[in-house]
Amino acid sequence: MASEEELFASVDALLNEEPHLPPPAERARLREAAGITQARLAGALKTTTQSVKNWENGRSEPKSPRLDAYQRLLNGWAAKYPAPGAAPAAPVTATVPAASGEPAASALETADAPQARAVAAAAPARPAASRPAAASHRPAVRKAAQPAVDPRFPHGPLAVLDGDGCAYGTGGIVLDCPATTVVELVEWTLHESGLGAPKLNRHGKDSDPLIVLTAAAAVKLGLPERLEGHEQRRSLRLPEDHTVVKQVVKAKWRLTQRGFGPWARIYRKVQGRERQCVQLAILSWDALDERSWPGVTEMEPADVARVLGIYAQRVITPRGSTAVSGLELMTALRPPTRATQDPTTGNWVPSHNPGSLGTDPMDPAPPEATPEHPVVVNSGWSGGFLNEEAYQWVRDVSLLTDEECTLPYAVGLDLNTAFLAAAARLVVGLSAPDHFRAPAFNPKIPGSWLVDLSRIELDPRLPSPFTPDGVRPAGPAWYQTHTVAYAQELGHNVTPIEAYLRRETGAYLDPWHDRLKNAYIDTLADLGVTRELTNVEFLAAMERHKDVDPAMAAVLAAIKATVKGGIGKLRERPQGRRYKEGERWPALQRPTWRPDIRAAVISKARVNMHRKLTNMVKLTGLYPLAVLSDCVVYPSPGASPLDFLPYAASGKPQPGAFRLGPTPGLAKLEGVQSMLWAVDLMEQGYNPARHIKGGDAVLDEGE
Repeated sequence: MASEEELFASVDALLNEEPHLPPPAERARLREAAGITQARLAGALKTTTQSVKNWENGRSEPKSPRLDAYQRLLNGWAAKYPAPGAAPAAPVTATVPAASGEPAASALETADAPQARAVAAAAPARPAASRPAAASHRPAVRKAAQPAVDPRFPHGPLAVLDGDGCAYGTGGIVLDCPATTVVELVEWTLHESGLGAPKLNRHGKDSDPLIVLTAAAAVKLGLPERLEGHEQRRSLRLPEDHTVVKQVVKAKWRLTQRGFGPWARIYRKVQGRERQCVQLAILSWDALDERSWPGVTEMEPADVARVLGIYAQRVITPRGSTAVSGLELMTALRPPTRATQDPTTGNWVPSHNPGSLGTDPMDPAPPEATPEHPVVVNSGWSGGFLNEEAYQWVRDVSLLTDEECTLPYAVGLDLNTAFLAAAARLVVGLSAPDHFRAPAFNPKIPGSWLVDLSRIELDPRLPSPFTPDGVRPAGPAWYQTHTVAYAQELGHNVTPIEAYLRRETGAYLDPWHDRLKNAYIDTLADLGVTRELTNVEFLAAMERHKDVDPAMAAVLAAIKATVKGGIGKLRERPQGRRYKEGERWPALQRPTWRPDIRAAVISKARVNMHRKLTNMVKLTGLYPLAVLSDCVVYPSPGASPLDFLPYAASGKPQPGAFRLGPTPGLAKLEGVQSMLWAVDLMEQGYNPARHIKGGDAVLDEGE
């Protein structure tokens, strides 16, 4: 094996002499990147001894981390800058497992490029992992633009560790992880793995590396394979006297207040500008909820890494459930502080970042709070609460006509990520609420208004736009600005009795909406559902999209759960049997505990739904049978939405009504049943929209 100095000499010779390599300025940048890599891996030299021991035991050949680093660097150059007349070099990962059990061959051995041949002899080979990376068949529909690799995090945001010490990263990369304890794993992750992700906003923070543990890896590190107890599994924690917890504390690492559970954060206080924090997720402890990550827990480690890696690239590196990640994404895109220079001292200090929610939690107005909130309990508030929730409405069976009952089908339409569509350009309050008596209504001011909308007479064949159950209001009630504005839009005068309004406003959720919208569209496109499809092609593509690539289908499900869960987390209720009414619960300490923002999103989503329902009556004369959140069921002469949706003579969909398509706010087919089936459910008091897909749909109310 060539010495390190010989390999470094080869690097310099290639950079200085090969005419097909990058220009001098680019070479200097590459040298700097190599230096950064070398510096980051300096601490990894201590693993060489362990590597030699492994080799002596027949597990692997001795390796130098610095040699590996330069091998990876040259692999990238060989692929990006092939020699004249040479075929492009195949991309090479740090370690590529082979299925046969023989040492994996480096692509440098087959690349027809001089710089590849120059270091082929020096490149150490690694035996195959005991379990080969699972083959993934991703359809070549389209590829979203790949972000530039940050030289500080050459191996991506996360890795999935198996019981054989193989850490599967993004892009098919596999790293050797010699750790046998949790403390060693944390040290390896921070100093040797090259894992992490750059910040999403220039005022924000880099994402901490995520290590996902398989059941075998958890046992190898001294953790139980499963956590057992009476509580919900996601609430379980290791006891403080567990050996692993003691090891972590003894090594002067800390755990967050939620302890060592399915999602454990291990950290030390920040030293200078470098964060020291690692996120662990334990698959066998149900870290990945089946509803949000369907089928992922049962996948091979390489495919788990692929799913989570794509999610991290398009959304955020997971830090907990999809709901937690949705909330963390808001903060990552709108950091609470930014660095400003103190004019008196010249020092850079953190200050409030305009447009953010700041660093301090804010109490809501009494009608915006929940009944157990201290603001309500301590003040004795009895003036009512906002009831801005998603629709749960079924039309009275007596209002069905004979013509409707004779139609053969009931067809369900589902709006794509309706809450995400409602978050677009949504102006919300950023400051504390102020109380006003008899204010003039202003649709541009976000807040809560006490208004009597009970006098407004609407068609009973449609749900009331003012209540979640679709029933006409009985008297004065509290409404969010969008609900009152819609009453005004319908031509009714509104006279608020009182209001809690916010003076400072902004489109806080805009970057959150934009990032999740792009993630949703890109992932659907990877599954073969693009905006260029005709309506017939779109319906066919949606029918089979989950079978095209289960891994990408899981990413799509996680993105949708991130939207719903993130909105729900804005009003997280107290958890645990020991909670007493009037006490402050942990969620109230977050600046992102903002029930008024949640109410604004749901109010706008419900108003958008009613507007489409009304336009459908005007364009087609059709009335819905039932609505559940973003799903609506219509009687239909055929089994397709194309049999009743309104289209112009040119074939284009009529504006204002439901339209088919893959973007947020457009519709897709939810399910088809017989009209007799729907009427039978309605007569029994059930909601056809809940069951039309088959099974029991989950109410998408942002909880």
